[in-house]
Amino acid sequence: MCWNCDNPGKTQQDYLDEVVQPIIDEHGWMIQFVSGERRRPPFAYTVGLTAGGYPELLAYGLSQQGAWRLLQSAATHLVMHQQQPYFPGQRLTIHDLPQVEIVHIDHPEDHLYTAINLYGSVVRALQVVYSDDRGQWPWAVGFRGKQPILGVRSRDAA
Repeated sequence: MCWNCDNPGKTQQDYLDEVVQPIIDEHGWMIQFVSGERRRPPFAYTVGLTAGGYPELLAYGLSQQGAWRLLQSAATHLVMHQQQPYFPGQRLTIHDLPQVEIVHIDHPEDHLYTAINLYGSVVRALQVVYSDDRGQWPWAVGFRGKQPILGVRSRDAA
């Protein structure tokens, strides 16, 4: 289930060398999933966009499959179609996914552990915030889901 659990004698550097870097070399980035805990919903984030000069992307509160689909689509759209990196407050519709809004993450080191271990303090990150099945955003009354907002929603405040 978890690489560290399946490889008790290995280090974080082994994980970077044996798993993370080969995936990034082949695909340009990978998606790291973090299981939820009692008080924290699951989340996932990209690792590898930093090497291309882009911010890493993060999404909270989705299943592993849902997070992979959202982040894979957002990362592909960013790398293939955006002239400039995403910016806080930007709203996007990518393929048949719910509309998303980009939020600047104030402290990537608190969430993007693998990216920080690989690239250090140069990592920049954006949260891909999605609306619920009724089109409600996490900051609206009545939002269905668990999706903490990790930073700034506006370009001017970032």
